[in-house]
Amino acid sequence: MASHSILTLFALIFVFKFSFVLATDVSYDGRAITIDSQRRILLSGSIHYPRSTAEMWPDLIKKAKEGGLDAIETYIFWNAHEPVRRQYDFSGNLDFIRFLKTVQNEGLYAVLRIGPYVCAEWNYGGFPVWLHNMPGIELRTANDVFMNEMQNFTSLIVDMAKQENLFASQGGPIIIAQIENEYGNVMSQYGAAGKAYVDWCANMANSLDIGVPWIMCQQPDPPSSVIGTCNGWYCHEWEQTNPNAPKMWTENWTGWFKSWGGSDPYRTAEDVAYAVARFFQTGGSFQNYYMYHGGTNFGRVAGGPYITTTYDYDAPLDEFGNLNQPKYGHLKQLHDMLHLLEEALTYGNVTNMPMDNSASATIFSLNGTSACFLVNENTTADNTITIQGNQFVVPAWSVSILPDCQTEAYNTAKVTTQTSIMVKRSNGAESEPASLVWSWMPEDIHDTVVEQKGQRFASQLIDQKAINDASDYLWYMTSLNLDKNDPIWTKNMSLRVNGTGQIMHAFVNGEYLGSDWAMYGTFQKSFEKNVNLNPGSNKITLLSATVGLQNYGPYFDLVADGLPGPVEIVGRNGDETIIKDLSAHTWSYKIGMNGLEKNFYSSENSPPTWQTQNLPMNRNMTWYKTTFKAPLGNDPVVVDMLGLGKGLAWVNGNSIGRYWPSYLAVNDGSCSTEACDYRGKYSNSKCVSGCGEPTQRWYHVPRSFLKDGANELVLFEEFGGNPSLVNFQTVVVGSVCGSVAENNTLELSCHGRPISAIKYAHFGNSQGNCGSFRKGTCGATTDSLSAIQNSCVGKESCSVIASGNVFGATNCTDVPNKLVVEALC
Repeated sequence: MASHSILTLFALIFVFKFSFVLATDVSYDGRAITIDSQRRILLSGSIHYPRSTAEMWPDLIKKAKEGGLDAIETYIFWNAHEPVRRQYDFSGNLDFIRFLKTVQNEGLYAVLRIGPYVCAEWNYGGFPVWLHNMPGIELRTANDVFMNEMQNFTSLIVDMAKQENLFASQGGPIIIAQIENEYGNVMSQYGAAGKAYVDWCANMANSLDIGVPWIMCQQPDPPSSVIGTCNGWYCHEWEQTNPNAPKMWTENWTGWFKSWGGSDPYRTAEDVAYAVARFFQTGGSFQNYYMYHGGTNFGRVAGGPYITTTYDYDAPLDEFGNLNQPKYGHLKQLHDMLHLLEEALTYGNVTNMPMDNSASATIFSLNGTSACFLVNENTTADNTITIQGNQFVVPAWSVSILPDCQTEAYNTAKVTTQTSIMVKRSNGAESEPASLVWSWMPEDIHDTVVEQKGQRFASQLIDQKAINDASDYLWYMTSLNLDKNDPIWTKNMSLRVNGTGQIMHAFVNGEYLGSDWAMYGTFQKSFEKNVNLNPGSNKITLLSATVGLQNYGPYFDLVADGLPGPVEIVGRNGDETIIKDLSAHTWSYKIGMNGLEKNFYSSENSPPTWQTQNLPMNRNMTWYKTTFKAPLGNDPVVVDMLGLGKGLAWVNGNSIGRYWPSYLAVNDGSCSTEACDYRGKYSNSKCVSGCGEPTQRWYHVPRSFLKDGANELVLFEEFGGNPSLVNFQTVVVGSVCGSVAENNTLELSCHGRPISAIKYAHFGNSQGNCGSFRKGTCGATTDSLSAIQNSCVGKESCSVIASGNVFGATNCTDVPNKLVVEALC
């Protein structure tokens, strides 16, 4: 017994000492987050675990680390984890514990934004819809019903992380946690109850005793026990209200999200780098990219409403996990520079020097050395800045970093990283549409449009949230008895539906009447179609289809969904108009589609008799199925949905999201064929493309969804389309371009593929952009093309020094020499 006690004592001492060694002390002061009492420059990037697959996480996180990040930031998505009250799901790509351990295994920190309201263009802002239907509840305010549920979920997540020792205080990767999200944007609408709610959030979070700091983003004057942070395209002008808290930027928007009917947003690498450099020049110490990898809105998680399935966000890692060059590489170079200057930025004395012509300089001095940031905020003209007796030309809208105040080591406007042009290619699969053999099944709607069999009844039109987001689809069914003596009886009658819903399909007496849908969001207009009614009973059936529930704004949870009406029959007889309101009739309701309920998308539950003859085209409410072989190799796979209308898609039973290629981006003149000018403040309407084209044509099929041999693609086509054009492709680097000044090294890589040819090469003053380079007024007299061909063709990557010794002397006198190359992969 004594021996056993001694061994137990030694074991306890060992565990205590081991835990003590592993534990990390995370705190903060007015300059920075401190880790083990050392101020740190921390660069983070958002990767949302449900928007990729567990099989993708290691590669994404590895690339993030190689890109110079210190941390990965993610939300926790309440409605994904607790879709039904007290029924939880942490499987597959919802396994956030596995995700955080993958972050830890790569040697990175984690920032856990529990929220649990997330916004994030996520369905209902991340709240489970069953919250909306709880008696007495009010969301995001001082309401006991809501706060009890919020505390229950937040405590659950914290306890799960604690059990796995994932907080830094336990030796884990989590160094920061967030409670609530961007509440300051809407708090005034909630009055005194909103302020009380914020205070409660802070107290509740701190009571969980996680041993690392809590933050609240976009929260003016937050409780002193949490750190307030900034979100936006630029945060250098934002100041911390608490002098004892560091300047933190939780969302640096690397681009913007897409909406159905919207064009493709693009934010230049130069402007993102400018925003980051300005932030650290003005005292910032923690910055997070939103997004670093955006990913895909699988299933029905996209919110908005009308947020697309792709959530690429023009992030440094694209939707599929490829490097988005030059953004990835240009920011990596900046990260390396900021880390090099970590001590100067967090401990150095700061001297700000305003200058003329929108210029300024900031000097960080430490231990007899100094580092300089030179800023030119002018949006059109370059500026010459003199610092410590030396002159530097700083391009418009840029920041130059001089780690010794003597030599420019980085400028945000001078991109030396290659530009990669991604293309879609076939790769051994049935990429030709004709190779896919289709079968089909009609969606059985007889029981709704004819028999009007419902699951619930009400003497009113209900909000679609009443079904707890069980489906995109909700049927509204009622009947109307008429005789020819009814005052409304005329030869000119119509059905009118006033709605705030998103998509509606109308049927009268079993016949399809028509459809209507909104332009980015809810339609406030009326749907009205002429209708032939019969004496006696008439059956009115309406199908409401949501495309994501509202996710942002004050009281966003109260925005009506579905068909709140009124629904009316309108009769016109000469100048007389008579209206019969059906809203208070007895309505029956049915949730979803029969095919969805029977899991037609799963090979294990699909109907036994798919039809192979007379494949219908442009037929609504139709199921299609085909088999295909996976493309060879490991490149990301996409399926081209061109020709289809709108619906849902599955590969081997895995949802790849909503598709809607028939929805064209608005062609309003906002798109331009000219190269984007990075100079000047960015907004999501600047530098857009794709006007008049399908909002989203290509849909990501993760490799982990595929298997050897035959794979199955199933579509539920809601609007009607032509599946015969569908095909599978891979996403690869098609060409790469690079440009460097004389005496610098040009590096090109086809990322696993050989460089097959050199399309353009010139040492001088080339004009144009990647894909359309042309020689300028001067250059080398020798053949630059052959020199690059000899160095690069046949290799996966190559490096060439831009030197006259390599390419010969140039006849350029008034402009600097540059080596410009475009290579094909």
